[in-house]
Amino acid sequence: MIRKRLFHSLLGLLLAATMLAGCSMGVEPPAENESPPPKAGAEGGTLVVARMSDATNLDPHFISTINAASVVHQKVYEGLVKRDANMVIAPQLALSWRQVNDLVWEFKLRQGVFFHDGTPFDAAAVKKTLDRVMDPKTASPRAAMFDKIKEVKIIDPYTVQFLLEKPFAPLLSILASHEGSIISPKAIDEYGRELSAHPVGTGPFLFRSWEPGRQIVLDKNPHYWGDQPKLDRVVFRVVADDTKRIALVENGEAHVAESIPVQDIERLSASNRLRVYRSEALGTEFIGFNVAAGPLRDLHVRQAISSAIETGAIIKGVYNNVGTQANSPLGPKVFGYSPSVKSYPYDLNKARELLAKAGYPNGFSIRMLTYDRNDRVTVAQVIRSQLKGIGIDARLEVVSYADFVTQIEKTRTHEIFVSGWGNATGDADYNQYNLFHTQGGGAGNSFQYSNPELDRLLDAGRVETDPAKRLAIYAKAQELELRDALLVPIRNLENLAVISTDIQGFSI
Repeated sequence: MIRKRLFHSLLGLLLAATMLAGCSMGVEPPAENESPPPKAGAEGGTLVVARMSDATNLDPHFISTINAASVVHQKVYEGLVKRDANMVIAPQLALSWRQVNDLVWEFKLRQGVFFHDGTPFDAAAVKKTLDRVMDPKTASPRAAMFDKIKEVKIIDPYTVQFLLEKPFAPLLSILASHEGSIISPKAIDEYGRELSAHPVGTGPFLFRSWEPGRQIVLDKNPHYWGDQPKLDRVVFRVVADDTKRIALVENGEAHVAESIPVQDIERLSASNRLRVYRSEALGTEFIGFNVAAGPLRDLHVRQAISSAIETGAIIKGVYNNVGTQANSPLGPKVFGYSPSVKSYPYDLNKARELLAKAGYPNGFSIRMLTYDRNDRVTVAQVIRSQLKGIGIDARLEVVSYADFVTQIEKTRTHEIFVSGWGNATGDADYNQYNLFHTQGGGAGNSFQYSNPELDRLLDAGRVETDPAKRLAIYAKAQELELRDALLVPIRNLENLAVISTDIQGFSI
């Protein structure tokens, strides 16, 4: 269940800087045993990032939230491959790779790389890391991501092969994600399940300390194999209150504040000490339907609701035009996204006709579920108001996130739900298979949808190696999902942060 929770939790959280090594910093009071940072534009010093919430786990095989993954991924830990700024798979700890055949992938590894504890990086380290996550005794919630790998085989000290049970096209995208992080074999043996408190990778930053609920500190790795970081230290400071988090940047105590209220954008943009950072994210938000629940079993009802919701008004009124109009469960930056897919246009007269055709000319009452996040609640309130226009009384139920997950994944008592989905790998399979496949989706298929035609497409998307053919497969899949009105796409997410004007080269 934890694996699925990650997908829903992605949408409320912002990634930390994906490449902190490109930043310079302003001035802040030095912490104990910490050298004062230099003036703006110079290298060295400490970057302070104020974040809404703390990490829950720093072990790549047990991380279940993006705010945890973003602390260590590409900072403490690295993978065989990575995604570059254009979302293209690029070499990292592997210099090159090839498919020997459909079931064998071979990776040539980088030499002269050492883990932070001095252990050499080699094929044995790759095998030990992957064997750990796949071992049932480890009980990793990320194990399912690697269930197509039958064996990790060492060919020589710097060559490793992955032997698959069946072809699996998304393999590289998973290896580029946080669960593909390569861990020090010495640390695996020494710390076991306590590895969360002792992260040891090959990355440009070393883990220094973690004070739960307060801060996580990373230090520059002076022996990093690649380009040296331009910072001596990074501090991820936990500040739950929006106003206090922003104030830290305004008064120079922090340099970045992640996750800012959309209504504050204009005020913050006018400041001469701050700038508002915006970038396209990978996730989407939507209104979902449990197609096995009450009136929602009828396609005409789902089409009517889809036609009665004006998503543009939600983006403008609730989100202050942060994010863009979504047309699909996939965001535009995800491989497999189709710009040609269309959701049902806003048309109240059509919505009323469809309801009458379904046998509900006077509407009906239904439950609408979401969890206690301010923007989600506001979106649900707007939807409730819009549905009144066609006679539907959407009774809003706001629960804790834990109860929300329980209802949509376990008890399945939900009807309409306001939610979203992130994408940690940048590949359509990550969303599509977990959300919509009859068997593969399991708990993630909160729509309770089963369609053999869609299942065949999603199975084909996992084994097809031709990128063009995969794009065509996922375009058809998205058309089916929208045709059957499983959800109403609302918006493609956007990353927001406030950054001191002293900072250069920051990105999310």
